[in-house]
Amino acid sequence: MGKILVNDQFISREEGSIDIEDRGYQFGDGVYEVIRVYGGKMFTGKEHLTRLFESSKKILLELPFTQEELTAKLQELMEMNKLHTGTIYLQVTRGAAPRQHQFPGQSKPVLTAYTKEVGRPEEGMNKGMTATVADDVRWLRCDIKSLNLLGNLLAKQEAMANGSFEAILHRDGTVTEGSSSNVFIIKDNQLHTHPATNLILNGITRRVILQLCNEIGLTYKEEAFSVEELYAADEVFMASTTAEIMPLVQVRDVPVGDGKPGEWTKKLQVAFKGAIQQQCGELVGAEE
Repeated sequence: MGKILVNDQFISREEGSIDIEDRGYQFGDGVYEVIRVYGGKMFTGKEHLTRLFESSKKILLELPFTQEELTAKLQELMEMNKLHTGTIYLQVTRGAAPRQHQFPGQSKPVLTAYTKEVGRPEEGMNKGMTATVADDVRWLRCDIKSLNLLGNLLAKQEAMANGSFEAILHRDGTVTEGSSSNVFIIKDNQLHTHPATNLILNGITRRVILQLCNEIGLTYKEEAFSVEELYAADEVFMASTTAEIMPLVQVRDVPVGDGKPGEWTKKLQVAFKGAIQQQCGELVGAEE
């Protein structure tokens, strides 16, 4: 792992410590981001950090640094750890204060960040993965990338217990997103995905995909679709920072299309790889 960042200090993991009354630890009172790194460069780093500040504002958490200052620190951390292909995880909590539900009168936000070597998930992207379907029992502010992820974890665990890679969530039959991803279907040469409301996280990869649709000639609708439409789709895929564009070839026990990654999904994967190369400047390797 190398060095980690705690507030404005680079230290070893062994040196790092968080107060037992840190509100992130006790309440999940904080926000986070995961940034992909390819070829030693952050991919869509600006967009991720902009969303971090937006999430912080939504929970009334004033960050004690600017986006430019944080970018410089993360760049330094990445270089210090010689990160080539992987992720930067960072979170900010409201800090330590005597435990009470209301916000403390005074507390100092705590920033932590670390890097991890992670390759591209090429095997899964080539062959496709499976998904299950689960009730979306989360709170109604999914647009905030908060530390409160228990609902997501329960859905993901249910999926894994059933031998699936992802859980596709729905509210009363309307698909929202995945437990750790955005979800897309393609039907009759048109892409559909839930609009960016409070019911989903407006993923950075999701935003890139919608831009790429215009480039490859795929029309799209930001419009909610049902579980029934999910089962009847020609193609289904999920997308996230770490999974990139991941085809889903079976949902529960229902094959998607012919049970293989679809042609539009593969075109989007090629276009997404091109976007990575354009921004990060080199071809990236397979997962380790």
